[in-house]
Amino acid sequence: MYDIILSFITAFLLVFMAIPSIINIARVKQLYDVPDARKSHQEVVPTLGGVAIFAGVIFSIILWTPFDVFGDLQYILCAFIIIFLIGAKDDILPMSPTRKLMGQILACFILVFKAQVRLTSLYGIFGVYTIPVIPSILLSMFTILVIINAFNLIDGINGLSGSLATLISLTMGTWFFLIDRTDLAIIAFSLAGATIAFLRYNITPARIFMGDTGSMLIGIISAILVIEFIEVHTQIQGSPYAFKAVPAVAVGMLILPLFDTARVFVVRLFRGKSPFHADRSHIHHLMLDAGLSHTQATIVLLAVNFAFILFVVYFQDLGNLYLLIILLLMASALSAIPYVIAKHKKPPGLMG
Repeated sequence: MYDIILSFITAFLLVFMAIPSIINIARVKQLYDVPDARKSHQEVVPTLGGVAIFAGVIFSIILWTPFDVFGDLQYILCAFIIIFLIGAKDDILPMSPTRKLMGQILACFILVFKAQVRLTSLYGIFGVYTIPVIPSILLSMFTILVIINAFNLIDGINGLSGSLATLISLTMGTWFFLIDRTDLAIIAFSLAGATIAFLRYNITPARIFMGDTGSMLIGIISAILVIEFIEVHTQIQGSPYAFKAVPAVAVGMLILPLFDTARVFVVRLFRGKSPFHADRSHIHHLMLDAGLSHTQATIVLLAVNFAFILFVVYFQDLGNLYLLIILLLMASALSAIPYVIAKHKKPPGLMG
């Protein structure tokens, strides 16, 4: 219990104290995110906030994690370092999507093969329970890649990624604490402490962005927590803290970044564009186009994600397939609201 609290405090204090220095360094070295037509800010803003988040999380995990009960921690930290190097390189000097993807795959490989962060059951979805080894490896790597890039893509307005990371990590961390998985709880609460401190400098008017360094680190930690959340349920049957419809509950917890990424990819393909073509079709862009400020959009989207978490927990008895279908329909209906409002607010021909 005390290790978990101390990990939160340590990460918070380190990030809170480090960011002002990072902002000054970024200004001196002119390491800025320059606005363009696609972005939602009008002034240059330092982009190295992820460096502080990484330092806070890593330091806190190493300091407070009981290594005797977490033998795979070294491999998880190696994956974090790979993600950090890719993100920092891209924030300072943008790299090609192919090279970035190759680095992400390397981090996934380490997690799946060395740290054994792997999905082994679908809990009866489409009649599948135990997943054979090769499909399990491929599904696990795909899942981690999707979540990493989902958080990378959702990081488009002030406070959104940090707020979502805080909500998800506190939710997961509390559950891991309740089932006595101190190791995973420390990872979750270290991230929560780091992101809460970061938000002090990222809420409007933002003094710093987390960049790819921060968003991809949040993504890979969220992927680990979600996969472990699903896998731990195979070992705690009968526990008062065990959920039904486990995969659906996991999707509900990450509904905003996951659904928005899927929706944007489908929309781009429908329009004959590459799914990786950058534009202003993300849900947070639609919220801004509908007339909300950065802060208002962040609060609304955070509240929606929280509402989905409550929904999946309350209706978990519906089963995985039905619950997943309902989640998809609800998310589709809700995402259409800002699109319709934004479309009516803009002159014809300006909707991207």
